Order: sequence, then C-alpha cells, then structure tokens
Amino acid sequence: MEKFSVLMSVYIKEDPEFFDQALESIHRQTVQADEWVVVKDGPISDELQAVIDKYKEMQDVCIKEVPLPENRGLGLALAAGVPECSYELIARMDTDDIAVPERFELQLSEFEKNPALDLCGGQIEEFETTPQEIIGERRVPLTQEEIAQYQKLRCAFNHMTVMFKKSKVLEAGNYKHCPLMEDDMLWVDMLLRGAVCMNLDKTLVYARTNRDMIARRGGIKYYKKYKNARKMILETGFITKREYRKTNRIQLIVCLMPGWLRKFVFFKLLHRKRDKKTEQQ
Repeated sequence: MEKFSVLMSVYIKEDPEFFDQALESIHRQTVQADEWVVVKDGPISDELQAVIDKYKEMQDVCIKEVPLPENRGLGLALAAGVPECSYELIARMDTDDIAVPERFELQLSEFEKNPALDLCGGQIEEFETTPQEIIGERRVPLTQEEIAQYQKLRCAFNHMTVMFKKSKVLEAGNYKHCPLMEDDMLWVDMLLRGAVCMNLDKTLVYARTNRDMIARRGGIKYYKKYKNARKMILETGFITKREYRKTNRIQLIVCLMPGWLRKFVFFKLLHRKRDKKTEQQ
C-alpha cells in the first residue's frame, strides 16, 4: 500500500494520558504509518514530551517533531505541519481520540480503488471515559453530492477521521486561521477546487467528548466566533447569504439556550446514538 504520514497537533493543556492512548491507537493499526508528524503548538509540558519520547524510542515508529515557538491555534499549527509531511497521503488524528485498529487500512483501500480521490473520512462514536461506553455518535454524508450540499450548513466531515492528499490541500491554500471552523474552511476551499470526496459508512475513530463542556459551549462570545467563521466561508462564494443567515439564526438560538438544554439538543438530537440492534433486523 502507498506510504503515508499521520498529522497531529499537541499543545500544553492536553492530558498526557489521553495523548498516550491516542498514539497507542496509531501504533496498533493493521497498517502502520510511515511517519508521525507531531506539531508542538507552542512549548509543551515535560509529561507530554515524555509521551512523544516513549514512541520515538520504538524501532517501528518514525516521529518528526515540528516545534512552534508560541501557541498559534489548531488551524495555523496544522498549516505548519502539512508541508512537513513526507508523503502525498496524510491521515489527521487528534491527540485525545482513539482510532479503530483497521482505520488506515480501510482508507488506504479507498485511495487504491479510486486514484482520483482527494479526501476520505468516516464516522465517529463518542465517549467520555472509555470507548466501551458510547454516549453518542456523529454521522456524516457518504457521497460527493451529499457532502457538497451538507457542507453548506454543517461540517460534512469528522475532522479527526480524514485522510487527504497533501497536494490538494496545498492547492486549496492549506489550513487557515478560522477559529471553530479550521476544518470547515479547508473542506470548502477543497470542494471549490474540485476535490473528489467521500466518507466511509464505518466508525473510524472513537472521539473523546465532555457533556459538561458541550453545555458550556454557548453565549454571545461563542456565537460571535461562529458568525465570524461563517462570514469567512460566505466570502468564498460557497454559500449564499440566505444559507449564511439561516445557520447564524440557528446557532444564536443554540448559544442562548440554558446549558442543560444545549446538552440535550447535542446528544439526544444531533449526536443521538443509533439502536444498532434495530438496524440489523
């Protein structure tokens, strides 16, 4: 199979234990990555560095560290990391999530079947303490047409699951500083440049989440960040003013909800766990 890089960004406030679990999930893949590119978004703690060093000592792991002198935020950190990746295919991974063992194998197979493919993501299941206790999931559309339409209103990819072509990302202008929507902005730029996309109908990552954090994700300050990011997308021409206003109205309502209600909407309506037993009948 084609050689590929894994791209991550770590910063000082992250939990070393969660970081270790994320790296372990990459290390136990059925197909091993040829390099792990770890962007250090500003100075990191000794504990986080110790996790990196632990895996650097392993003979079957090649880690390239990309240190940034100060914290830049996710978008600019990843923008610094993309050019440092040695291979055309790059798999994104967050530093507190857990990839399923066959994740890379499944995605590489899709790129092998379709050489024109530029971007391949998948589904996530969400957990708080252990992947054995799933509390929600985020389903995203599968086909090119569905993705293009969905992206106008909501993010059509689970960022921590994607594998993409380095050349197409750079052609689209790479990641930009767009707080809350670094990934949305990139997908929009790629779609506008004709990127061929898909999502697998399989869980590729167990994503760590926090219900209390979701409850706090509101207020006018949060809404202003959301609105500014959507304005950047509007300026690309990818969405209409009507679509821009529609999503802003919805987000304003969500931001003004009491925390308990926002948590209910997020996990019971938007990220509701499917009854898989019923689906299989």
